[in-house]
Amino acid sequence: GPGINLIVGENAQGNTNLLEAIFYCCFGRSHRTSRDKEMIAYDAPQALIRLESVRTDTLHELSVRLSQAEGRRIKADGLPLTRIGELMGLLNCVLFAPEHLSIVKDGPAERRRFMDMELSKNHPAYYYSLQRYNAALKQRNALLKEPDRIGPGMLETWDEQLSALGEEIVMDRCEFIDGLSTIAYDLHKSITGGRERLEIVYEPDIDPEDPEGIYGAMLKALDRSRAEDLRRGFTSAGPHRDDIGIALSGIDVRTFGSQGQKRTAALSLKLSELAFIRELKEEAPVLILDDVLSELDEGRQQLLMESMKDCQCFLTCTSLEGLKRAGLGNMKVFRCKGGEMRPE
Repeated sequence: GPGINLIVGENAQGNTNLLEAIFYCCFGRSHRTSRDKEMIAYDAPQALIRLESVRTDTLHELSVRLSQAEGRRIKADGLPLTRIGELMGLLNCVLFAPEHLSIVKDGPAERRRFMDMELSKNHPAYYYSLQRYNAALKQRNALLKEPDRIGPGMLETWDEQLSALGEEIVMDRCEFIDGLSTIAYDLHKSITGGRERLEIVYEPDIDPEDPEGIYGAMLKALDRSRAEDLRRGFTSAGPHRDDIGIALSGIDVRTFGSQGQKRTAALSLKLSELAFIRELKEEAPVLILDDVLSELDEGRQQLLMESMKDCQCFLTCTSLEGLKRAGLGNMKVFRCKGGEMRPE
């Protein structure tokens, strides 16, 4: 249905498979595993996803075939896609799962992943820059691990590539966090009744305000850390070490916030992501909620319900108990059992 679609089933019945299929059609990957073969049933030769989406009154058909023998094949409107970046933006979705509640308390890698996922689906050029940056970083790290292979100018060549690509990444991240922080501030103020101010700031490893520019600043940083990088065997400067600062009324919530404050800040971040896409694309994305209501108290549940009003939502849970109280009135209910889903 166009509104809330509730998938009810016990654990290990296939509830999450539907959400994973939708997510895959947005990003070309699963949200729970990096190995496509883990998405194929153990006794099956292949898995198939077919999805129809409507954007700006235009119908798109997406299909994904995952084969044990032939790997992955993705088609959009009947045409094969050669690069995952071509999939980005055909279907916009926001996933909210229990693990996202720890985005605040976990390490910087989780917050970088949050930035990368959001920017990649809205700016395909960012996705390609990030892919090329990671490839160059892998090559430089491989050289650092085997210094005997390093010839004259080899590290300098990789430094220049990393600096050029790093400049593009840092500029996009700056713009993204700047826009998101305003939305998050207003949302959190509403959630807490004005009691707390949520401040989201980008913490780049390379200073974007350096007089020599981001490119020059990164070249200097790589040159400065070269001896240490050779000793440790990896690159210690660059956007792969960026973070997001999250403060409540001036206090770093990552370190000093209570569990409740961290959860509320994480909820504000995810709802800001939803609002950010609405503003950017001028349409609501598909909202995917994987058994997340059980992790939230009634106040936060109610806030999440408010965000569902003008978008299509797929929500999994193990029981209908309590959902009426949470405000889920007009919805379609599907029962999932043994890998089959039927309307109630």
